[in-house]
Amino acid sequence: MREDISFPADDGVTLRGWFYRPDGATGPTPTVVMAHGFSATKEMHLDDFAEVFADAGLSVLVYDNRNLGDSDKPVPGEIDPWQQINDYRAAITWASLRDDVDADRIGIWGSSYSGAHVLVVAAIDRRVKCVVSQVPLISGSENARRLIRSDHFAALRQALDADRVARYQGEKPGMIPVTWEKSPDEQCVLPTADTHDFFFGPIRERAKTWRNEVTLRSVDLFLAYEPGFYLPLISPTPLLLVVAAGDHLTPADIALKAFEQAAEPKKLLLLPGGHFDAYVGDAFKQSSPVQRDWFLTHLT
Repeated sequence: MREDISFPADDGVTLRGWFYRPDGATGPTPTVVMAHGFSATKEMHLDDFAEVFADAGLSVLVYDNRNLGDSDKPVPGEIDPWQQINDYRAAITWASLRDDVDADRIGIWGSSYSGAHVLVVAAIDRRVKCVVSQVPLISGSENARRLIRSDHFAALRQALDADRVARYQGEKPGMIPVTWEKSPDEQCVLPTADTHDFFFGPIRERAKTWRNEVTLRSVDLFLAYEPGFYLPLISPTPLLLVVAAGDHLTPADIALKAFEQAAEPKKLLLLPGGHFDAYVGDAFKQSSPVQRDWFLTHLT
């Protein structure tokens, strides 16, 4: 059973999403908290994962990040990783206060940008009893240098600095497309062809609230974000890291190298295909049962 829910973040911003309760469940249940990646909304296949987990007897809280989707938008299109980390922790608190949730058996799930966030949350919040991180960002600076041509970096830095001055002087935040729409030559944050194909593909029929723009400040924050630092600090919380072998958006080699830094208990699942293949098709069929069983093993 799925119900629409809303809850306040620590600063009063309202976050909205879904709460899945397993059919036939009685009493408090183990629960998984989920949010999506960079600019993405919950309709972009999070319901597919949540249904797999709920069918196995887990409750699931799925919500849109602030400034995106159905959640409040005090700064539309602003993606602040540390704010989203705090919102994960608020979501855990809200879930733990429900009578039908077992507060001692809460896991977290994230993918891509939120796959980075759950690494941080699992390291700093011991209420988390296990974590699944799918195709995660490991290093904002290293990832950016894979995505952005070196001769474009100076112009990008100038644009970010100019935007900072403009905002300081009271102007509205500058905006930039998430991905290109008509030509790969368009300036955007995520310039890969599979990013374009995902966001402008069939998923748009499901994700009506997605917008192809974020603030320039979101890029500045991305460049300074280093979630891989927290990997050695996650233990003893069990970690499942899911990597797509052909991922060049959050490159597989960076994630595989980072996995070595995590202490036990940990598990690596290597999937075929690229970054967005992890959400659909054979990769989803292979991955979702492993993720489900990870939560069942460590939450039940």
